[in-house]
Amino acid sequence: MARSSHDYICSFAFGSPAYDESIHLRYLILRKPLNLEFEPVDLKMEWDSLHLGYFDSLDNLLGCLVLQPVSETIWKMRQVAVSERRQGEGIGHQLVLEAEHRALQNGISTISLHARFTAIAFYQNRGYTIQSEPFQEVGIPHVKMSKALLSRE
Repeated sequence: MARSSHDYICSFAFGSPAYDESIHLRYLILRKPLNLEFEPVDLKMEWDSLHLGYFDSLDNLLGCLVLQPVSETIWKMRQVAVSERRQGEGIGHQLVLEAEHRALQNGISTISLHARFTAIAFYQNRGYTIQSEPFQEVGIPHVKMSKALLSRE
């Protein structure tokens, strides 16, 4: 199914029903393939993060990401997930654009992230650059990437 003009992106609160849906989506896409569960302590640390969701016209969550404050000028993008049945439609791209827009609105100048090897090209195509040698996280190789945000004003 192609993206609809009625799809939308919005933020949602930690502990809300949409947040619960995002945990389920992130589990299916990011954790289950690695035989990992979410630990309560991991989720508890997300209370001060910005949670973005991509929803269809029926309010079904199709994609999500978490923006975690690191400093007064840096947010870390985490847990980017798109429903398997809707991958390849630009949902992840739209979420990243919205994350960058929200960051700029909040005076953030840099977004950092830890990318799985399978996602490096996705982020490079959006202007993110590799900042580290490969390292292991959740049992698989990652690299640190970042992007300096430029105001469009």
